Order: sequence, then structure tokens, then C-alpha cells
Amino acid sequence: MKGYLTAFLAMLGSYFIFPDNAYAMHIMEGFLPVKWSIIWSVITLPFIIVGLWSIQKKVSNSPSLKMLLGLAGAFAFVLSALKLPSVAGSCSHPTGVGLGAILFGPFAMSVLGVIVLLFQALLLAHGGLTTLGANTFSMAVAGPFVSYGIFKLLQKFGTPLWICVFMAAALGDLATYLTTSFQLALAFPSETGGVLASMYKFAAVFAVTQLPLAISEGLLTVLVMNVLTVHSKSELEELSALTREVKA
Repeated sequence: MKGYLTAFLAMLGSYFIFPDNAYAMHIMEGFLPVKWSIIWSVITLPFIIVGLWSIQKKVSNSPSLKMLLGLAGAFAFVLSALKLPSVAGSCSHPTGVGLGAILFGPFAMSVLGVIVLLFQALLLAHGGLTTLGANTFSMAVAGPFVSYGIFKLLQKFGTPLWICVFMAAALGDLATYLTTSFQLALAFPSETGGVLASMYKFAAVFAVTQLPLAISEGLLTVLVMNVLTVHSKSELEELSALTREVKA
């Protein structure tokens, strides 16, 4: 387990040592009107507060989960740093939040997500402080909630674990970009068709790059989950990430 975390931290460190050109990841700094920057920050704040309580409760009950929590955060950081230029003022990229949402729940992922986005804004010039609330809501609130809901729903129907993980990670990724499209549409509605027409245009452009990225993220998350079921089975059982059939 420590070896996998070390590998992730090494990849993370490479972004600091060999920084790539910044094309404004997520929604870039200063792109949203002040009104929408404030609104999304206020909407996001309660999720982070509940997330802090959720993490404190889990970690205080089981300190051994700290390693797995760090792995989930590193996974989100590395994947979300792999960016492709997309709609003006934003980029497409995997999010990596599905794994953490499956393991620790959506509220905990809102905390890990805002930390990831804050580091990227301050150290890598990806995203920004004025758009931190909007980017956190799309990537660390909307995406994880969809991932967690899909995972639990498929589990109830006895779906194989790898399908649960793949669908949760891929659809959580797509949900992030549908939310980003909605945020951009609200801020910049079309003069002819309003918010819906604008959202359709943003989502259509995102879809070109995001669909293959979502599938790739789903497959990669399945691989990581398979490794965890071998090396961290007791922690997964404690987090209720495995069904009874898999536990047996």
C-alpha cells in the first residue's frame, strides 16, 4: 500500500519539478463575473464543512484510513492535472474524484477536491482563486455525488464490482462537465436561446474531449480498485466499499 502511495506522490512531485504550460484548467481565474464567483462559493461552503466533519469522524475511528485518504487525494490531483484545452476559459481533464467518493463518500471528497484545486490554482496556475467555488462545486461536489449515487445504486442490484466502479467514475466525470457547462451557461447565456441554448453549446464542445477521457478514467479507476481489493481489503470492508459477495 505504501508503495502505491509513494508512486502517486512521485508523479505529483513531477508536476512541481517539471511544470507544464498552463492553459487555464477548469474555469480559469477571472473568467466568471464576480456575482457568480460569490454565489458558487457560498453554495459550496456547506459541503466542505460537512466533509470536514465526515473525514474527522472516519479517521478518528480508524487512523489506519489516513493512508487510503491520502491515496484518494493524490489520485484526484494527478488525474485532474492531465488537461486538454477545451471551451474558452476552461479545459477538459479526468477528475479522479470517483475513487475517493466510492471509498469515503461524496462529502469527504468535497474537502479533498477543494485542496486539490487550491494547490493547482496557487502552484500550477490552473483554475484560480476567484473561480475556486465554481470549480469545487463542479468537480468536488457534483461529480462525487453522482459517482457515489451510481456506485451504491448498482451495488444494490448486485452488479459486479468492476462495472460499479467503472460507471461511477465515468459518469461522475461527465457530471462534472455538465455542471461546468451549466455554470458557464448561467454566467454567459445565449442572446437568442438563453441559458439552455448556451449550455447545449458548451456541453457539445466539452463532449468531444470528455467522453473518451471519462471512459479512460473509468478504466483506470477499476485498475486501482482491483489493486486495493488485494492489498487493502480490510480497509475497503470497513468503508463499506465492498459488497457481501466480494467480501466473501
